[in-house]
Amino acid sequence: METVRYNYRLRPGAVATRALLEEWGRCRWLWNEAVHQQRSKRKPTFCKLSRQMTDARARSVWLRAGSQVAQQQMLRTYSVALDRSFKVKGCGRPVLKRRKRCRPSLEYTVRGFSIQEGRLRLPHGVSIPVVWSRDLLSDPTSVRVFQDSLGHWYASFVVSREDTAVGPETDGAVGIDWGVATTATADAAYDLPFGGHRKRCQAELAKAQRRMARRRRPRGQKPSKGYADAKRQAARLQKKAARQNTVAASVWAAQVVAANDVIGVEDFQAKFLAKSKNMARKAADAAIGATKRELIARGRRAGRKVVLVPPAYTTMTCSECLARAKRRMELGERTFRCEFCGYTAERDRNSARLVLALARKSLATVELDRASADGVRHFLAPFEGASVVLPDLEIPPGFSRREQLSRLLRRPGSPAQVVQ
Repeated sequence: METVRYNYRLRPGAVATRALLEEWGRCRWLWNEAVHQQRSKRKPTFCKLSRQMTDARARSVWLRAGSQVAQQQMLRTYSVALDRSFKVKGCGRPVLKRRKRCRPSLEYTVRGFSIQEGRLRLPHGVSIPVVWSRDLLSDPTSVRVFQDSLGHWYASFVVSREDTAVGPETDGAVGIDWGVATTATADAAYDLPFGGHRKRCQAELAKAQRRMARRRRPRGQKPSKGYADAKRQAARLQKKAARQNTVAASVWAAQVVAANDVIGVEDFQAKFLAKSKNMARKAADAAIGATKRELIARGRRAGRKVVLVPPAYTTMTCSECLARAKRRMELGERTFRCEFCGYTAERDRNSARLVLALARKSLATVELDRASADGVRHFLAPFEGASVVLPDLEIPPGFSRREQLSRLLRRPGSPAQVVQ
């Protein structure tokens, strides 16, 4: 059994929308109060916050008018986020949820919602029609009600289903290298070209943003109807591009997973490209992070061997002889040429072959889902207590014995022998 989320569109009326927004205001107040306690060094825990919420509900009629389940889940979400900020590197402390910047999101457990006559029923008589695009596979254990940038409401149900998505066994193997000109480089049959969906709607998006700038009123005044329409049009264009990237990534990941049993994925962090404004825009348009997550999730769900390979030295190492270049390649250099063996290939293609080689070596050594950053050097080390006998071969200048050994071991019918 596996746990998944099924999303459905909601069609709330004016009364239900007002009730959801009021509930979101109460939950947002509790979150901000917890953030204030953390910043004032009171060390709020989930138990302390729960007791304080109970006392506050006893004194405040405004809090008692809301659902205790949604408020309790908001505090639980804050506790998880705070705990994660201490354990995960690069994850900051929870910040304030501002009304104009944060979209509504409410969590309900089985005690706080039910499904009756095709409608989602929430506490205090809130009933919302659901657009059932597909059937639920089991009784949901929780639901998240949220609003997107277009003002549409959705319900995300947590359900369980049989783990029947394991794909058939194949002998294929592929290495994935991420880039900007080509989003994912692998074999020629599995390359993911740059879609450029955001770039195509850039002119219309700029026009909508200029309309927003012209109709923007001074701070403190209610936005005009024209400003709201321009804002909705800009959000619609951005949402369209995001959905196109999602569909393209899903289709490509399904093809790669169906044909390969071993998938080596470069563990590339897309925020690395944010240092340059031009590269940051292209990386965001390519949606490298979302594509990478989709590929990893589909591969593991299908029972494939997915290995994450650190990107260190992947552009400087030859995939044919595993020799590392002495200088870093510039972004403008698109052809890799090995100084030792003379191997020449397209830069990203060479990196994809190297990622696959490291993934295979990692699986052959021990069943891991992440290769070492300096895996090439460790994989070439001889066995403990053994000596390697090399034939009398002429070693070119600048070519070490370790690099010569790597070429011999990779060659079929190698004359090198391991003697115990």
